[in-house]
Amino acid sequence: MKLPLFIAKRYLLSKKSHNLINILSGISVGGVTIGTMALIIVLSVFNGFESLVVKLFNSFNPDMLIEVKEGKTFDIKDFPVDKLKNIEGVANYCEIVEENALLRYKDKQQIVTIKGVDRSFTKVSSINKMMVEGKYILQKDSLNFGIFGLGILNMMEINLSEFATPVSVYIPKRGKNMSINPEESFNNEFIYPVGAFSIQQDFDTKLVLIPLRFARKMLDYTTEVTSVEVSIAKGTDHDRVQKEIKKLLGDKFTVKNRYQQQELIYKIMSAEKLAIYLILSFILFIAAFNIVGSLSMLIMEKKKDIDILKSMGAGDKLIKNIFMTEGLLISLTGALLGLLLGGIICWIQMEFGVIPLEGGRGAFVIKSYPVEFRALDFVMVFIIVFVIGFISAWYPVRQISKRLVNTTV
Repeated sequence: MKLPLFIAKRYLLSKKSHNLINILSGISVGGVTIGTMALIIVLSVFNGFESLVVKLFNSFNPDMLIEVKEGKTFDIKDFPVDKLKNIEGVANYCEIVEENALLRYKDKQQIVTIKGVDRSFTKVSSINKMMVEGKYILQKDSLNFGIFGLGILNMMEINLSEFATPVSVYIPKRGKNMSINPEESFNNEFIYPVGAFSIQQDFDTKLVLIPLRFARKMLDYTTEVTSVEVSIAKGTDHDRVQKEIKKLLGDKFTVKNRYQQQELIYKIMSAEKLAIYLILSFILFIAAFNIVGSLSMLIMEKKKDIDILKSMGAGDKLIKNIFMTEGLLISLTGALLGLLLGGIICWIQMEFGVIPLEGGRGAFVIKSYPVEFRALDFVMVFIIVFVIGFISAWYPVRQISKRLVNTTV
């Protein structure tokens, strides 16, 4: 392979008699470079957004979520709490009551999801780190406080400093038919807004955290819960803990890890990344057609060289290897330049945040496009460029060089 590589490098770097061939070779390298660079940049940005979304969800979603399969609630008295806590790796648990409710604040009203949590909620989630206004406190003596999603806070124009103006919470009474007088069909209580969190739009625009005792009072519950959230100790095998919890609870309950809690969103992100990968790979394949034209013209120009090599005893295989190597050099040169430039651009974005995310105040939790390198992406991009380059070089060598080689002797 040394002789084909030596001649191919000379053909690639030397000046041709027809300047158009040099131009086409440059365009071929440039097309592969730009396509490769675009693949790396786009995939790295997708990685950044994916990691950001996972981080945001994981800051709020528990390690394990336990729900009843049939019905909506279950009695915590009948739940094997002590056995659950004794499972190796289970750090904490939190009782949850979740329901839809109507909020009213001054002349604004909004349908939201209220989530009643106990004092252990901060141990199964990182809600403290997601607070953007006020402070996290749910109850003090007989007072009940609410922590609102930032989207709800903005839509209802709730002023946290106006402590004298509480938010009215309305929930339909259990087992009561609608009456002419709406007040007879709803439980109504007041809650005082003291803070706001920002996690992700789905949470920020629909969720309000309230004390568990307040939620049970509103829903006429005593010891019922809608779910139990569990945190797992660091360094513990989550799959093992999940299997043990399932074994303990039996078929009446579902036990979901963080991926299963947001399975649809993760699948959508993976599908979007795959779609972008295929689209850009197809564009790269089209750009690589320049290699076909460049090699075809080079073979035509080097007809005399082929005659000389044939007369010196070179076989068809050697001559084809020369031009195949030429095509692969064009592809690999473009691939390496694209990987290098793409990596440099991504690094600049990571370090300096050159390209900002446009939006209003509080619209995003980050200021610039997130970027994350993954070695597998670089390997996969290099492989796909190599395959495309091989196909682009194989076709003209097989179709054109075959005809020239057979007619030179």
